[in-house]
Amino acid sequence: MLLSKKSVETLIDLVEIKLSCIEIFDTQDTRTVKQLDQCRRELYELSGKAPQAEIIPLAGHAVA
Repeated sequence: MLLSKKSVETLIDLVEIKLSCIEIFDTQDTRTVKQLDQCRRELYELSGKAPQAEIIPLAGHAVA
């Protein structure tokens, strides 16, 4: 499946928004952040660009 450059950029934006909003409360949240970060790296590889900055999720009450 081929994606246009614009579609990849849109997906990167969506993943980065999700990463910036997520609060880590349990191990499932930690797994989600890791999966989203991997997705972000793969999308940047597809776009041929380097990530602009690391996204740090909001800290919750407990980090697993």
